[in-house]
Amino acid sequence: MNKIIEANFFPQAFEAIKQKPCILIVDDNHDFTHSAKLALERTGRYSVWEENEPARAHQTAQRVKPDLILLDISMPETDGGEVAARIESDPALHRTPVVFLTALVTKDEARSGLPNQGHPFLAKPISIPEFVAGIERNLPVHAAC
Repeated sequence: MNKIIEANFFPQAFEAIKQKPCILIVDDNHDFTHSAKLALERTGRYSVWEENEPARAHQTAQRVKPDLILLDISMPETDGGEVAARIESDPALHRTPVVFLTALVTKDEARSGLPNQGHPFLAKPISIPEFVAGIERNLPVHAAC
């Protein structure tokens, strides 16, 4: 007697993740990326990936295919500008919005809305409400993993 067994290999939580905008945070400071990931995921609005090696950021973005990339400007070896240039030159990623994260500007400069290297930026340190507002301003309307 043949029996057909159906199995759900993707739990409902996975289905819910697919519906959330996918954000990649690239920063050499693991404490920052991890705390930002936890804070953003606690909102229930985002699926968040983190990358702490700037040299691997482009490769991670290719794998994750994020809806938005939050990218630290000042990192050792490979700075955020170089990473952004690689992402922009990739046909599969060139439309992915990049928002720079930096401690090199004041909050007033960040609020001015003037782009840095053509990209919007958020000043660190940043509160969670400001972080979410900055993400929402730059997230594409159709975004979902």
